[in-house]
Amino acid sequence: MKNIILIVLTLIVNLSFGQTEKTANKVVTEKFIEHFNNDNYNGIFSMFADVMKETLPIEKTTEFLKGLKSQAGNITNQEFIKYENGTSASYKTTFERAIFALNISIDDSSEINSFLVKPFVEEVNVENVMNNLTIKNGLITKEQSEIIFESTNIFPNNTQVSIAIIKDGKVNYFGIKKERDTISTSENKKSVFEIGSISKVFTSTLLANFVIEGKIKSNENINDYLETPLNNNTEISFVDLSNHTSGLPPLPTNLDFTKVNPENPYKEYREKELKEYLTKHLELSNKGVNQYSNLGAGLLGYTLSKIENDSYESLLQNKIFSKYDMQNSTADISKIKGDIIRGLNSEGKEVPNWELSVLAGAGGIFSTVVDLSYFAISQFDDSNKELKLTREKTFEINDNMDIGLGWVILKSQSDNLWYWHNGGTGGYSSSMVIDDKSKNGIIILSNVSTFNPNKGNIDKLCFELMKTLEKE
Repeated sequence: MKNIILIVLTLIVNLSFGQTEKTANKVVTEKFIEHFNNDNYNGIFSMFADVMKETLPIEKTTEFLKGLKSQAGNITNQEFIKYENGTSASYKTTFERAIFALNISIDDSSEINSFLVKPFVEEVNVENVMNNLTIKNGLITKEQSEIIFESTNIFPNNTQVSIAIIKDGKVNYFGIKKERDTISTSENKKSVFEIGSISKVFTSTLLANFVIEGKIKSNENINDYLETPLNNNTEISFVDLSNHTSGLPPLPTNLDFTKVNPENPYKEYREKELKEYLTKHLELSNKGVNQYSNLGAGLLGYTLSKIENDSYESLLQNKIFSKYDMQNSTADISKIKGDIIRGLNSEGKEVPNWELSVLAGAGGIFSTVVDLSYFAISQFDDSNKELKLTREKTFEINDNMDIGLGWVILKSQSDNLWYWHNGGTGGYSSSMVIDDKSKNGIIILSNVSTFNPNKGNIDKLCFELMKTLEKE
């Protein structure tokens, strides 16, 4: 699951400053913060230069700032850091529920001609990070070791990354941990992580199972299987929920982030709230267009559990986890067996696990790279009808990408198709890619927060390692 804030509207100007905060920037920034905390968005707009007002009209300014306020709260402190690109004063800005970098650029008249809000991360001197990875026993190559180190040295201390490398249908496991600015090998292949949105692949595998067993057809509407009527008799099919073409928003509109625990934001969103959304608030936009929706995947898992009159967790255990010997996988945090790696926020501090309640089908699974490798290798058995069905194209996004049931199908990475999905939660990031023709695959689980500005390194690492398998 991902709850991404933001943002940007920047205009390039040709000014240059030193690295000491100028008085004019200090005055403007303090006034900006005062207006923001007082909900005076007109006041902020009045501080804009004309070119900025044209680029970001009052309606867009207000919409953006209100959205920022609802998710992050008021600003409680700001600390000048530096000038970026010689023009923009950058501040470490502490909100009530988050820490961001606030960059503000002003012109000669002290009017704002650019501002940017982005996740704040302390600068890490990667030159001081030691590489203590071992490549003994042939688990990884020297090239793979270097790729792993370069992709992970930017992450905070106590980061753990667990990797499964599948070559020709055979798997090796490799784990790392960063402690005291040293990255070392770690035995964490059976350690449990949140897998985030990779859960969507499993929810869609349940859908495929129902289709193969003749319980439903993928193009049928869920309306026929739910007792809860949908607002305005809106029709939504199973396949549209799976490939994100239903027109549903990313999250239900009656999930108010100003009233939840930001460290466990989905816990209290239960069946009662989902039914209220479905009957009173449900509206579709851009139906038939690929529009990523955690709500859609959560609704798919919920609907399948209603058809079977069973819990989402029980469906997973009985139809997937037991079948593929995934003994340490669950969507119920109380049933986790073995060692769970604690999730970290973008600053490297431990955070609580997310509980997705009724939306568990979107990202609620806990697993290990060992369990996921069993599932991945099973994809290479072409006689497995339910897994094969999930990899069949259901929607074309562009010339390089299709969607199956759950899987993203990448057409430009290799001579073969790659089936991929990633995931991210408050304390974790994951990425998984397989090639059923070459029987290669990479699975990465980590306790790198999805809000870490360098979270993209997890996907990068996944693809770069996959490419090394093609060279061998």
